[in-house]
Amino acid sequence: MGRGDGTGRLVSPDDADDTGAGILHVDMDAFYASVEVLDDPRLKGKPVIVGAVEGRGVVSSATYEARRFGVRSAMPVSQALRLCPNAITVAPHFERYLEMSARVMRIFRETTPLVEPLSIDEAFLDVRGARRLLGSPGEIARMLRRRVQDETGLTASVGAAATKHVAKMASTISKPDGLLVVAEHDTAAFLAERPVRALWGVGPKSADALESRGIHTVADILRTPRPVLERVLGAAMGDRVWRLSRGIDAREVETDRVEKSIGHEETFHDDIADPAILKAELLRLADRVAARLREHAWEARTVAIKVRFADFTTFTRAQTLPEPTAVGQRIGAAARDLLDALGVQMPVRLVGVRAENLVPAGAGGAALWDDDEEWRRVEGALDGAAARFGRGAVTRAAFLKGGRSIDALPSNPPVPPQRRDGGGA
Repeated sequence: MGRGDGTGRLVSPDDADDTGAGILHVDMDAFYASVEVLDDPRLKGKPVIVGAVEGRGVVSSATYEARRFGVRSAMPVSQALRLCPNAITVAPHFERYLEMSARVMRIFRETTPLVEPLSIDEAFLDVRGARRLLGSPGEIARMLRRRVQDETGLTASVGAAATKHVAKMASTISKPDGLLVVAEHDTAAFLAERPVRALWGVGPKSADALESRGIHTVADILRTPRPVLERVLGAAMGDRVWRLSRGIDAREVETDRVEKSIGHEETFHDDIADPAILKAELLRLADRVAARLREHAWEARTVAIKVRFADFTTFTRAQTLPEPTAVGQRIGAAARDLLDALGVQMPVRLVGVRAENLVPAGAGGAALWDDDEEWRRVEGALDGAAARFGRGAVTRAAFLKGGRSIDALPSNPPVPPQRRDGGGA
């Protein structure tokens, strides 16, 4: 199994059997860091960390030269520099990443209309219908990698398989700058020797639970009775792991895939213990989330918060709203209620607000009366001001009192949500 630093990677020869491998997972290599190297060739071949070195910023991306020292995304930059003292730290340029992402996604959509973006730098492609025009899946994958490199200067790794799950596993194993093809009839053999942690959706806790019972590989899962898996992992996850270990994945590439959530989080320079400050920060984040919802014509049915305490213990809490909303005041009120229910057990290092279970604006129908009408009007005016003068030109008066120094980087800005009517949001 390939590791995050690129060691142990597996790639297929040009003549690899690609029978039935019509689903591609394309994943850009160290995307943010690669864009920085592209824009400053002096960084080529050097350990580069994308992130803010001041305060307590986190790593957004790192070149493979840095990853070989143990540097990982979401790691505090200070820790990354201890692991790799010679690393070059560069500030992120998210507008540039979005620009390059759009160019890459355009190449995908010129290859096949069946594209499902997963994030800013990865997507599934269904190329089963393109065989007559463009060739076999392996040929299409090689063509895609060449086009991406020729037209953007960046490299991509591709997994080709019969299912989304196996294609994603294959692209991970082939990184960086590789292609791994798993023919449909080779799926069982491919899966059997993979570690349980390689299965899509098996997180550290589930993996620990399996490994504590001697279940280390997919082959071990295959020998484990289904009821045992369900006792260890719970009914839903146990059933999912049982199916994925056997290559059973009926999910199709969803071209109208709706962004599942929109969120923002902040890491404080100094841990905060004052609930009033934390609630003000949650409201500020809620306003940012709501603005993005309105920008893309979505509303949220669920509000979630993330709280990381000084000892790095992290909690998430969620609340379903009576009606879907894109009003920052409503989202902020739910977030503050969730914080009250959680309690501030010790000083807080990070807070986040996320809108989940998104639906198109207005999908909830018109209520007899609108409790948020006044706030909706105010926030609409804020949107208008932002469009004319830039985001932040107008803000709540409460946010102007006693400025705080906050340093945070988005962990993975998503591709702008796609509207169900086929138009871009």
